[in-house]
Amino acid sequence: MYKIKIEGDFSSAHNLRGYKGKCEELHGHNWKVEVIVASNKLDKIGMVMDFKFLKQKLHSLLEKLDHKYLNKLAYFKKVNPTSENIAKYLYDRLKTEAANLYSVTVWESDKASATYYVE
Repeated sequence: MYKIKIEGDFSSAHNLRGYKGKCEELHGHNWKVEVIVASNKLDKIGMVMDFKFLKQKLHSLLEKLDHKYLNKLAYFKKVNPTSENIAKYLYDRLKTEAANLYSVTVWESDKASATYYVE
């Protein structure tokens, strides 16, 4: 099995609906995103996927989240903008571009992250 990984980042604000504590209030993060694509075999030139292609797709998605109040975006009006749900949001959108998408991890701080993947 081969795995490749890229990283990206964005800054945004959110508040967690139904949460009892500080995170119920409006606050922000400098999010880090890690994307892993896996494959049992390589393409004809020896790659799982072109890093450049994957970086472009991730960057395009993160631009839509950067410097936004996540709760006001259509998707997160219905879905609580937790790290877990942000990871799934990104995974679902990247999956259409990267058939071998393995996982998306969203870091809200240096010490806290959430990962979404499908078994």
